[in-house]
Amino acid sequence: MLKIRLSRGGTKKRPYYHIVIADSHAPRDGKFIERVGTYNPMLPKDGDKPRVTLKADRISEWLGKGAQPTDRVARFISQSQDEALVGKVKWTQSNNPNKAQPGKKAQERAAERAQREADRLEAEAAAKVEAAEAAAKAKEEAEAAKNAPPAPEPEAPAEEAPAAEAPAEEAPAEEAASEEAPAEEAAAEDKTEA
Repeated sequence: MLKIRLSRGGTKKRPYYHIVIADSHAPRDGKFIERVGTYNPMLPKDGDKPRVTLKADRISEWLGKGAQPTDRVARFISQSQDEALVGKVKWTQSNNPNKAQPGKKAQERAAERAQREADRLEAEAAAKVEAAEAAAKAKEEAEAAKNAPPAPEPEAPAEEAPAAEAPAEEAPAEEAASEEAPAEEAAAEDKTEA
């Protein structure tokens, strides 16, 4: 099947296109049958030079032989003011409202992400409720403890306990003093020998 399509030329970031007749299976910039025009998108739309030039007689001949224009070339031909091309190709702007929609896998990933976010928010809300309940319970216990009468403490014989502790404290002090004296004597003997 023959196509009338664009073939890119020019340099990096400075495109220039040839309008060519080529087999539909040929590469974009590959083998072609005939050049039938040019398109220079770097020129301004309202400039002195036209952005699109077409060989109207050759294009009409190829259209007669069954060549199909691509969408962009059909647009150029339908907007052409050349009498040989007027009415040859009808171009209508296509409308694909789903073009901007993400693909199936992207939609699945977005749904999973939204579900994880909803689960996380639900867990945070549950944790806040539990913390509020624990705080309320602690507050109630504190108020109950504050309002309750104090529990009686078991009474211990106050006079007997200090009397028993006093002699025990004096004995270790005497032992420590007697242990320190021989250590001091041994240190003094070492100094005299040296």
